[in-house]
Amino acid sequence: MNAITTNERVSITVEGGVADVRLTRAEKRNAFDDAMFEGVNAAIAELAANPAVRVVVVSGEGPCFSAGLDLSNFGKMASGDFKSGESIVALPRTPTGANRGQQVSFGWRDLPVPVIMAVHGVALGAGFQLALGGDFRFVTPDVKMSAFEMNWGLTPDMGAFPILRELVRADVARDLVYSARVVEGEEALAIGLATRVCADPRAEALAYAREIAGKNPDAIKAAKRIFNMGTDATVAEILEAESREIGALIGSPNQKEAVNARLEKREAQYA
Repeated sequence: MNAITTNERVSITVEGGVADVRLTRAEKRNAFDDAMFEGVNAAIAELAANPAVRVVVVSGEGPCFSAGLDLSNFGKMASGDFKSGESIVALPRTPTGANRGQQVSFGWRDLPVPVIMAVHGVALGAGFQLALGGDFRFVTPDVKMSAFEMNWGLTPDMGAFPILRELVRADVARDLVYSARVVEGEEALAIGLATRVCADPRAEALAYAREIAGKNPDAIKAAKRIFNMGTDATVAEILEAESREIGALIGSPNQKEAVNARLEKREAQYA
């Protein structure tokens, strides 16, 4: 086991290829202050640089996943003491195009390995958009999820728009954003926000992560690269990517190990 504490807001434990990432600001319902933004993005960078990580599970300590933006930020907005206008547009961006806030959701998509968000309690506003960044969302039946920004006179600005268009119908995405209504577990599953509804999302996510970690890590990464081409890629581009990825996998050491392990009825030992 390799335990890493990124900062006072996020902890990471890596075991058997699975990174268990925890938001640790439980006393503030894992609300996003500057330290939380920095902590989450530092965790993403740490995981991206760790070749031992094959799957990531993200969850929140305490009563909820994340209640969203720290309330102190809204006081700053009301007083005018907050970045606005062109100053937001001009913020530094990643190669994907995300600024610091957007990286909180898009950074997980950019990781080369699958990410499972284990969501309980509430996931509101910034917390909702953080959850959207995962490949999967495992949620409790009584979870409360909302693109909450409209209640503060704002629009979501941490990656909700491009991600929602992949997950739900266009009219459903508009409903979620315009109304800021709360969605619970079974509805989240029905409309495409959630992958699974379960009593203990973190435990189930960790078990599923261990299952994925037992597959050829090169093939898993290749599949995520293809999925990440998204809705903007043409069919021809995706088909070409399929051919390119399979060409690199066939005959590679880990692919040979997958075949041999299958034929010999044993667990594979991947490099």
